[in-house]
Amino acid sequence: MFNKILLIVAFCALGAMAQPACAQDATAAVTTAVEKLRVAMVTPDKAVLSGLVAEELSYGHSDGHLNTKDVFISDLLEGVSHFLSIDLTEQTVRVVGDCAIVRHILSGATHDKGKPEGTVKLKVLMIWQKQAGEWKLLARQAVRI
Repeated sequence: MFNKILLIVAFCALGAMAQPACAQDATAAVTTAVEKLRVAMVTPDKAVLSGLVAEELSYGHSDGHLNTKDVFISDLLEGVSHFLSIDLTEQTVRVVGDCAIVRHILSGATHDKGKPEGTVKLKVLMIWQKQAGEWKLLARQAVRI
């Protein structure tokens, strides 16, 4: 009986030790997905963007307007939203089940179609969801600092 209890305790301890490793792996995977999105927003690639963004995307801009996945991607490809550079700072990633909450400050240089070059500095909240084994951007909202 004592051996069975000891075995159960050992398995529980192993499970508890494995949990942080799983969370660290998920955090690293989300961080990688955020970086891939950052690069794809500066150098738009339809296939890369499509692979990173959920079909159900709700993409909120700092001026209050919303984009769907199709509009978000086409605006980047057509230069309606054109980033010359994007830097992300103060990023936090919190994985909760199959979702991740990402917050950061986005600083960038822009040259949107029909507008002069400019700069942007935003606080951004993103929700990523694991879908079919891949992290996908499900929602994003930005506010001006």
